[in-house]
Amino acid sequence: MRVSPVLAALLLALPVVTAHADEPTPTADAPQTLVVNSYADDGKDGTLRWAIEQNNQNPGHYRIEIQAVGSAPFVIKPASPLPDIKGPVVIQGAAWKHTGDFIAIDGSAYVQGDTAKACPGAVAGQSGANVRTLSNPGLTVRDTQGVDISGLEVRNFCIGILLNRAGTSTVHDNRILNNRGGAGIMLTGDDGQGNATANTTNNNRILRNQLIDNGDGLELTRGAAFNLLADNLFRASKLTPEASQGVEIMQASDNTLTHNRFEGYSDGVQINGGDRNYLGGNVFSGNSIGISVTGADNLLDGNLIHSNRIGIALRPEAASHNTRITANRIWDNSQDVKRCQSGGACIPTQRTGAIVIGVPGPDNASFVGSRGAGVEAGKAVICAAKGAATVDCQQLPNHNQPTPKLRAIAAGRLHGEVTGEPNARYRVEVFGNAKPTETEAANFLGEVYVSTNGRGVANFSFPLDVKEPNRSFTVTATSPDGATSELSKALPR
Repeated sequence: MRVSPVLAALLLALPVVTAHADEPTPTADAPQTLVVNSYADDGKDGTLRWAIEQNNQNPGHYRIEIQAVGSAPFVIKPASPLPDIKGPVVIQGAAWKHTGDFIAIDGSAYVQGDTAKACPGAVAGQSGANVRTLSNPGLTVRDTQGVDISGLEVRNFCIGILLNRAGTSTVHDNRILNNRGGAGIMLTGDDGQGNATANTTNNNRILRNQLIDNGDGLELTRGAAFNLLADNLFRASKLTPEASQGVEIMQASDNTLTHNRFEGYSDGVQINGGDRNYLGGNVFSGNSIGISVTGADNLLDGNLIHSNRIGIALRPEAASHNTRITANRIWDNSQDVKRCQSGGACIPTQRTGAIVIGVPGPDNASFVGSRGAGVEAGKAVICAAKGAATVDCQQLPNHNQPTPKLRAIAAGRLHGEVTGEPNARYRVEVFGNAKPTETEAANFLGEVYVSTNGRGVANFSFPLDVKEPNRSFTVTATSPDGATSELSKALPR
């Protein structure tokens, strides 16, 4: 083929693109890879700081691959805060997919001293988990969308990974540990002044991460909505100085938590004024309280809750809201777990067990435990059953739905009585326990619907299997608007 002089000149003018031998040449649709192969923090080519800065100049055109340099452990220690990350971009610790090794990003080079000094709250004089803070995060995703982070170990910051007014991002397959004063991962719509923002921190996914020995494992706060937390491990060992919540949901609604494990916290999950959150298929064990709730129309469905001090605690608040509790398996609670950092149940006379209505929280005057450094003691009290409401008076949740009564086992059926609103339809859930002395809800057996009469009373019966192995039974009653009672007294067989 003969090449014309004009074509030859055009070919010579084209730029030459050099690619790594082990990666494809980028196409118009494929992002260019920024390779991190230096663990220094001098901003030079190949460092993490350089890669983030390069990406932020033209988001959407790059992916960042952090390579394993030398032999494990692989550790990057930034000397100062890293730049905020702008999406869309993928940031990946390259070793994890091949060997399971994480690339660590360690904040100990500049986050130093005790928590009060290193990780102050936004309010002067406050510090610790469960106070408002955005200080000293390891990786920050702010005012952007579409960031994907995986294969990293983020440790020794105040907040491990911060998603602030960020959406449609995914944090998956990481190990987040020893971040203090804030949370391992924080998703917040905080506007910088403590106000919630709507439609900014939505549709993020937090998947298959290990969150170990942080203050709060994870926080969803100030407008965070429609986020998914699935298949994560939240664990606080005895070494954790402030084991507050596995997940705190505060002024955040419509989030889904499913198939996560929560171990060793004051509260496995604490919902503070959050509405319509769904908790399903999670496991809670070894916590002072498995699930602690205020807010409207939250749904606790099909969780395994065992070996805590209280399985589910519904806390009083200014107005009585409803929490639907359905099809959970709850057993072996009333354990002596007294971790009470901004949550938990440490009042000496506190009722314990599977489901307890009216457990005081940190905003209540009778709460026993830490509220966070510099946080004033609560002043609220639970409203009297009769008489006019008073200032700082908190209503019992679920309208203090009366507990149903089991009457007898006869002709192969379990018989009982529900009390509630007149002419209303109630869902009665039936549970069984292996031993006659057990009083919780180890096995979910099914449900039956009944309608109360004009006096608010209904009788029910539930068929028992001929080969039914359970030796004691309990029931709950749920009103038409979703207010579930405590468990009935157990009826042995």
